[in-house]
Amino acid sequence: MLNPFELNKTRELTFSPEHPDDAERAMVLLGGLPDLSVEQASPCVLRVSYNLHNYTLEGIEAALTEEGFHLDHSLLHSVGRKVIYYCEDTTCHNMDIPVHPTKMNQQAVFSTAYEHQHQSDNTNIPSEVRDFK
Repeated sequence: MLNPFELNKTRELTFSPEHPDDAERAMVLLGGLPDLSVEQASPCVLRVSYNLHNYTLEGIEAALTEEGFHLDHSLLHSVGRKVIYYCEDTTCHNMDIPVHPTKMNQQAVFSTAYEHQHQSDNTNIPSEVRDFK
């Protein structure tokens, strides 16, 4: 089961320095979205906070790109984005998986299975050690 606090994310959106007004315009646009908070960290960087039930970084950035905003596509930012996209996508898929009942009581399940396991007399352990209690 996922910890609900792991679903709250704070990420930075870095815009291209060649388009200095993009960050301010994006802040106005993103500020109108429900359940998403945005603040300006620097002239070209916005810090967004959201919950994975509502948004993902990939979705936010895709929507901004579709609206004509220019993100920073340097190697460092591109690789970092791809890692975050993958992690958030995996977390979202894991939210859809139902919790298996044995995950809550693993020790009881495996100790019960061990108790019912057939104990064979065909072992190499001497009988005096096997019967020692």
